Amino acid sequence: MTAPILLDFPDQFTTDRLLIRAPRPGDGPVVHAACVASLDALRAWPASLPWAMFPPSVDASEQFCRHAAAAWILRTDLPMLVFLHDGQFVGASGLHRMDWTQRQFEVGWWGHVAQLGQGLMTEAVNGVCTFAIREVGARRLVALPDVENTRSCRLAERVGFTLEGVMRHERFDPDGTPRDTCLYARLPSA
Repeated sequence: MTAPILLDFPDQFTTDRLLIRAPRPGDGPVVHAACVASLDALRAWPASLPWAMFPPSVDASEQFCRHAAAAWILRTDLPMLVFLHDGQFVGASGLHRMDWTQRQFEVGWWGHVAQLGQGLMTEAVNGVCTFAIREVGARRLVALPDVENTRSCRLAERVGFTLEGVMRHERFDPDGTPRDTCLYARLPSA
């Protein structure tokens, strides 16, 4: 990660169905409830989502939200929470592992299991990518789903990412099992 550029950009935006915003103090309980409800699905990808291996406490989720809010302000990480316009929590996304010199950012995401299959995370990730390009000045976005995570691979392709290759044994499960990772990229012209 290079030193962040302290750009002035909004901490929230909307899409047709969603409000996407930086985490705030007080968001911990809703994030906690979604994490706990979604743990079985998230645990399928331990190398990609190591934080999902153990159920978080409400306090740990609140601490995450507070640290994430501070990281947003400092521009060291740009995590985002995704809500329906009526306030229902949908999931999380954001821009991570940021290279401010090259303006390259990794886009990550996970969805609440109760909200999957409705195109909401596709809409959210597309919104995050558009935000990254228009507001943050991204020149290159990358997504790194596990090669076997076909749902995330398809989502990346739906929002304009192109598969550049597969990184063999790029990550390892907690038991040492090697995992292959897809390298997807999206450029501003996509």
